[in-house]
Amino acid sequence: MNVKEATAKRIELLCQERGIAYNGLANTCGLTPSTIYSIFDSSRKDISLSTVKKICDGLEITLGEFFSHPLFDTLEQEIF
Repeated sequence: MNVKEATAKRIELLCQERGIAYNGLANTCGLTPSTIYSIFDSSRKDISLSTVKKICDGLEITLGEFFSHPLFDTLEQEIF
């Protein structure tokens, strides 16, 4: 799993834990629904840190809390 996939999965898990639909997440975070849905688009390679920060702000968690998850402990090396 790469960092983009892990980030998308973490957002998915947070939404499931809180019972929030993606449209609701977008409204809570001040993002467009298309921005949220693009996170889960496999053709998109990156997610900006500022987008992750807005999601964290909307969910009232810190970036540290977001990235302190086992998903990020065993990421593939992305240097080629």
